[in-house]
Order: sequence, then structure tokens, then C-alpha cells
Amino acid sequence: MSISDNLRKVKEKIAEAALKAGRNPEDIFIVAVTKGRTPQEIREVIDAGIRIIGENRWQEARKKIPLLRDKPVEWHFIGHLQTNKVKQVMENFHLIQSVDSQNLIDEINKRAMQTGKIMDILIEVNIGEEKSKYGLPPHEVEEFVEKNSTLQGVRIRGLMAVAPWVEAEKVRPFFAKMKEIFDTIKKKNIQSVEFTYLSMGMTDDFTIAIEEGSNMVRIGRAIFGERPGK
Repeated sequence: MSISDNLRKVKEKIAEAALKAGRNPEDIFIVAVTKGRTPQEIREVIDAGIRIIGENRWQEARKKIPLLRDKPVEWHFIGHLQTNKVKQVMENFHLIQSVDSQNLIDEINKRAMQTGKIMDILIEVNIGEEKSKYGLPPHEVEEFVEKNSTLQGVRIRGLMAVAPWVEAEKVRPFFAKMKEIFDTIKKKNIQSVEFTYLSMGMTDDFTIAIEEGSNMVRIGRAIFGERPGK
């Protein structure tokens, strides 16, 4: 199957899940996750209609982005971001999905203020409260958003989460909890906070995530196939 064929199947599944939940499939954003993928593969997926590319590691992204600047896409940073990489990531990415600590958001804000930029970010939530994963505990998210809503170099655009690796239906309560947190904060209309994106769902669980309220899914394997060596 070609990348374009795979993408078409992904879009069909997205449409089915969205309609099942009474939602418009056009409201769901696809982030093509390109970890381990070549610039040529990324060109193929962009030519097939993808408009958001997600990269996990700056060391890898730095080699790809210059080769693809002619393409009309947004670059989202979706992996764990160390503070010493903030400057480079901010210069090359449109949105950082994985802001998971006060130290990180402070560093982003500082760098943004130095350059006169406003950086769009999502707050990463450790929805399963797993020790092996990054992200804020669910009970701290609302306070964190309120505390950082006045930062002049940062614009909080929503939330992101990686659900625990469990059987398909057992993941549903975690996505439902994320939607609950998202809606609670959105309804507060916190000044300077533009709650737009709820980024959750990957290759193995994106249809369930959409049924539970996700409007941004991060998909790699279902579009590109297994990575070399897997």
C-alpha cells in the first residue's frame, strides 16, 4: 500500500469515528508523525494532503526541515523537550505540543520575549499518571493553565496526552477524562488562553480518541507503515 492509500484509509476511519460521535470529520486535524521517516516520505505525505507534520526529536528534525521549507505545512514538536533545545525548536516549529513543566514553559516564554514572538503551545497531561511518562498530573492542569495564562510570550492552545498502553476499549475512560478536563478549562474563558486543540489518539487508538472528543490525532505507523528495523 502506498502512503496516499494508507492516508485515505486513515481518513475513512476518522470520518466513521467522527460521524459515530455526531461530529464533523472536517474538524479533526491529522498530525503525520515522521519519526524515523525520510524527507522523501514526508514529501509524499504532504503531496497526499497532510498539512501538519509532527516530529519527536530536534536532532532528527533539524536535518529534515531545511529540505522541506518549500512545502506548505506546519511543524509541531510532539516529543519531550529539554530546556536547552527550546531556542532551536522555537525557531523551526509552529506549535510545541509537549509542554510538561513550569521550567519548560518559563524557558519558552523567556526565549519568546527575547525575540518578540508568541509561541503556541499545548500542555501535556499524564492522564494515566504513569511514572514512565512525562506530563502534568490531571489534577494540576487547570491551575497550571491559569497560572501561566498571563505569560506574554506564550499562547496556550489546548491539551495533549498519550494514553496508557492498554486494550482498545480500556483506553476510553482516559480519553473521556481528558475531554472533561479540556471542557472544564475551556468554559472558564481564561483571558489570553485560546483552547482550540485536544491532541490525543495515535495509530492504535485514534478512533476511540475521536469518539471521546479528540480533534487532533497524531498518526505515524498507520500512514507510513512500520519503521525500518521494526
